[in-house]
Amino acid sequence: MSETARSNRYHIAIFGRRNAGKSSLVNAIAGQDVSIVSDVPGTTTDVVWKNIELPGIGAAVIGDTAGYDDEGTLGAMRIERTQRVAQRVDLALLMLGGNPHDAALEKGWKEQFEKADIPVICLMGRSDETSPSVVDEWRELLQCDIYNVSSKTKEGIDQLLAVMAAIYKRDDNLDDITHSLVGQGDTVLLVMPQDKQSPKGRLIQPQVQTLRNLLDKHCLALCCAPEELPQMLSLLSAPPSLIITDSQVFAQVKALTPPETKLTSFSVLMARHKGDIEAFRAGAEVLVNLPSTARILIAEACTHIPQNEDIGRVKLPMLLRKRLGEGLTIDVVGGNDFPDDLSAYDIIIHCGACMFTRRHVMSRVRRAKGQHIPITNYGIAIAALTGILDRVVY
Repeated sequence: MSETARSNRYHIAIFGRRNAGKSSLVNAIAGQDVSIVSDVPGTTTDVVWKNIELPGIGAAVIGDTAGYDDEGTLGAMRIERTQRVAQRVDLALLMLGGNPHDAALEKGWKEQFEKADIPVICLMGRSDETSPSVVDEWRELLQCDIYNVSSKTKEGIDQLLAVMAAIYKRDDNLDDITHSLVGQGDTVLLVMPQDKQSPKGRLIQPQVQTLRNLLDKHCLALCCAPEELPQMLSLLSAPPSLIITDSQVFAQVKALTPPETKLTSFSVLMARHKGDIEAFRAGAEVLVNLPSTARILIAEACTHIPQNEDIGRVKLPMLLRKRLGEGLTIDVVGGNDFPDDLSAYDIIIHCGACMFTRRHVMSRVRRAKGQHIPITNYGIAIAALTGILDRVVY
C-alpha cells in the first residue's frame, strides 16, 4: 500500500464545522486512531492525511481538515488551508452539524464543490444522537441525499464506503496514460535522459507510471538513454509504434525518429492525463508569439533544491529567452505556492504535475481561465518553442 505514490491515490477529504465529528469519522473509516478526537472545538488545526486501501477504490488517501467555522487570526489561516485542500480533492465528505436553520456555511461549501465539479457526499454524523426530523430538514435544505453515519456505533459506515466506491467507478478522470496511442503487442521505445536532475538509483514518477501503463496494456516496452537511441533503433526489425521521451531532448530524439513512428513526451502525456490538453495547446500558440517584455509564470508541482540542469528553473527559461528575447520576466513557484491573482502574467507554463492529482491541476487551469490568462505545459511549450509541436502526438 505504501508503495503507491500519493499523487496516484484517490483523494478524499472530510469538511465541516469544528466538533462536527470529522476526526472521529476518519478514524472509523481507517479503523485506527489517525486524528486526535476531542470535544474541544478546533482540535484539528491542520490537515491530517492518511494513506488507506478502500474497498472498491483501492489506493486512496483520506484527509481530516480544520473546521471551516474557525475563528481569529489562526482560525483564518486554518480555513485557508482547508480551502486549498477543497480545490484538489477527488471526493468531498461534508459533515453536517448544528442547526439546519443556520446552514449558510454548509450551503456555500456544497455549492463550491459542485461548481468545481467535485463529487460531494453529505453526511449526518452522530446519527445515533440525531432525530430523523433534523435529517429531513437538512435534506430539504440542501436538496440532496443525506447519509447517516455514527463513528461510535459504526452505523452507516459500510453504506458510505459503497457510495464512495460507486462515485470512484464513474469518475471519468480515470484514464490510461497512453490511451489510444498504442495497444497490445505494439513496440514502444522510452528514451530517458539520466542527467544530474535524475534521482540516483530510480526513475522519475512519470517514467514509472508510463512504463507500468505499457506493461498493463501488454505492449513491448523498451528503454534507453538518448545516446543509445541510434543503436536501439538499429536492433529493431521494424520501427517502433511510438517513442516517448523527455521534453528536454525533444529535438534530439525527433531528428532520429523514423517518419512512420509516433513521437511524444512524458510531460505531454501527463498534460492530457492530468490536465486540459486543448487549453495547453492553445496556450502554446500564445506563447510563441509573446513579446520580449512578457512576464511568464513557471509552476512546478514538486519542491526541490534547483540543480544545474533543472528543466523548470534553468533549461526552460534559457529556451524561452533564446526564442522570445532576453527582456522576459520569469517567475518560478513550486509546490502549493500558486498565486491567487494571476493578472500580472501573460502566460503560465505548468510542469507535468506527476506529484498532483488531476483535479489539483484542473483547479489551476480553471483559475487561469477565470482570469483570462493562457496556460500551457512543459512538454507542449518545449515542443512549440523548438518548432516540432505538429510532429508530437497526444
